[in-house]
Amino acid sequence: MIGIVVVSHSRPLADDVVALAQQMVPADAPRIAVAAGMDDGSFGTDAAAIALAIASVDSPDGVLVLLDLGSALLSTELAIEFLDGDLAKRVMISPAPLVEGLLSAVVSASTGASLVEVDQEAREALQAKSAHLTDGKHGPDLLQVARPPAKQPAPNHRVVWRATVRNPHGIHVRPAAMIVTSLRGLDADVTFSNASTGRGTARGDSLSSIAGLEVACGQILEARISGPDADTARDVLAGL
Repeated sequence: MIGIVVVSHSRPLADDVVALAQQMVPADAPRIAVAAGMDDGSFGTDAAAIALAIASVDSPDGVLVLLDLGSALLSTELAIEFLDGDLAKRVMISPAPLVEGLLSAVVSASTGASLVEVDQEAREALQAKSAHLTDGKHGPDLLQVARPPAKQPAPNHRVVWRATVRNPHGIHVRPAAMIVTSLRGLDADVTFSNASTGRGTARGDSLSSIAGLEVACGQILEARISGPDADTARDVLAGL
């Protein structure tokens, strides 16, 4: 599992963002280190502290760094120059938004996704918000932008599952995270859609994609499942 580092000018900001993200994955979460603020409590970033944070969560699978703005990027680039050559090669700086990106990255990493896959998921984390604020008549369907090609469904077994959503706030970020983490480890391809509005399709391993369906209370969430563990995946969803 990859490690994650949060770089911010503000220690309280970074700590709160990490606390929020860790609520999405209460178990089997990736290791997260924070390098934020200066030793005297003032705002700023410190390349040496960032280098130590990266080393503390190093993994053979790599380390993803998410950051806020300005000198956070410059300090992180300098920090990587301080690192051992092999470790430096395993570090990726993500341009993803800090809050939404970290939440998506933590959920994705917890499923065992690769460094590149977690970075991609973090980059796409604003899609749900963008799709909600974009009128389809005046802009593209942002759920379909920059998506990797969908995997071909396994031919041996297919299941369609539907449920009327009872959560008062619908399938927002937290239940979406539960869906992603509950399906991890299953040999099944799962895609979701909002059967009430026709919105979709969302990958079962993507927090932002599922949240972007905007399935509200009383609407129908539909899953199309294929693969050897299709029946197990259906039962997992029914349990949720």
